[in-house]
Amino acid sequence: MKIRVCRQPLFHPLLGIALLMNCTALAQGPDRSTPPALGPVPSYTVPSIQRFVLSNGLPVVLIEKHEVPIVQVNLLVRAGSVMEPVGKSGLANMVAAMMTEGAGNRGALALSDAIDYLGATITSTSGQHAMAVRLHTPVAQLDSALALYADIVLRPIFASQELARKRKERLTALLQWRNEPRVLSTVRFNRLLYGENHPYGRVAIGNEASLNSLTREDCVKFHADWYRANNATLIVVGDVAPAVLQQKLETALGKWGPGTASALEWPAVEQVSKRGIFVVDKPGAPQTEIRLGRIGVPRTTPDYFAITVMNTILGGSFTSRLNNNLREQHGYTYGAGSSFDFRPLPGPFLAYAAVQTAVTDKALTEFINELKRIREPVSEQELARAKNYVALSYPAEFQTVGQIAGQLEELVMFDLPDSYFNTYVKNILAVKREDVQRVARQYIDPDRIAIVLVGDSKTIEGPVSALKLGPTVHETIDDVLGKAPVLDTKE
Repeated sequence: MKIRVCRQPLFHPLLGIALLMNCTALAQGPDRSTPPALGPVPSYTVPSIQRFVLSNGLPVVLIEKHEVPIVQVNLLVRAGSVMEPVGKSGLANMVAAMMTEGAGNRGALALSDAIDYLGATITSTSGQHAMAVRLHTPVAQLDSALALYADIVLRPIFASQELARKRKERLTALLQWRNEPRVLSTVRFNRLLYGENHPYGRVAIGNEASLNSLTREDCVKFHADWYRANNATLIVVGDVAPAVLQQKLETALGKWGPGTASALEWPAVEQVSKRGIFVVDKPGAPQTEIRLGRIGVPRTTPDYFAITVMNTILGGSFTSRLNNNLREQHGYTYGAGSSFDFRPLPGPFLAYAAVQTAVTDKALTEFINELKRIREPVSEQELARAKNYVALSYPAEFQTVGQIAGQLEELVMFDLPDSYFNTYVKNILAVKREDVQRVARQYIDPDRIAIVLVGDSKTIEGPVSALKLGPTVHETIDDVLGKAPVLDTKE
């Protein structure tokens, strides 16, 4: 015979009170009339920066990070496309690409296999004023990885067959660009601001004539001229101590000699003096690529932090005025923005979007409206939101050893103080409303801007001309990129 035992839940007076209070709170609901108050922006401190110099004079900048057994080594060389000889545009880009296509006694495939075997990566890149060779490796393989790294830095082969392959890749890219409105607008905008004689107005990978003129000897000479110990800085971040690192670097790079770099002068550029529109015809394009802007300021400007905050309000974040206007309010585009490209020489200020063809004129009107409006005083609320956006996102730039090394590249390139990272947030939060208005009025002038539109000219030219924003110039893709390159189909 089975006996069933019935268990009645016990009730406690305090439990009843708690349940009653909870039900009352649920009935009232949360207060959503105002957003919760933000606390102070938390501080972020970058680990101390250490410096030493190898016996050959090569400076080394080190940040120790011992949490993970990996090391990042970035060699920053003060060379780039601005150093290219006349008629050799694309040479710096080619040299950087070729350096990992065979070095020392290894060809391209053997070098790639050796790097992969170590679980490392080595890349070589070029810019306008700087080139870099970057190594990411486990600490356990640092000696072997540095040996390969030294071969790439000091002893690249520049094999003729690899040069031919890389040349064909770039010529193919030039062909593909003819169907890329985004690229067409960027190329035309840069040339419009700086002209063909200034390195900022040229295409980084070169053109058909310059690419076909590049030889192995050109690559060897460019490398020998600029890749010198007294024209470079080595940046190291990771799980390694200074004394151990210095010994390893002496073994790998200590015999690298100095050189004599030539003094360079670049053509003077003139600021945009009036508003003009250049329409590049892309027949049948469903969208129009819009670029508006003028020449900005160099990275060393004392207005850097004020400009950063101002541009965050204008177009430097998803909640910026440009994106909110053109995307959220009008639905003209998936995204609109603006930027100041900070370089050793004044880089461009640019506002941009890809909009539906039928609303090109309306979108252009809104761009002009926002460029005018940013010159007026901003609200304290908008200023605080922009400053918090920049300040709170800043620590995300220091999550990995690669990111930290990249930040150190900027520090070295522009000779910023070692305290720069730890005072960055403070300097951003110190920007005031009058600072924002001052730099907006000084550096943004909607009456003196260059405008580039890449799209279906039959559809957009009439409505755009009716806006009477300035004289309109009609151009073709050939005007922007030249005639389509002829590829050698024998290979």
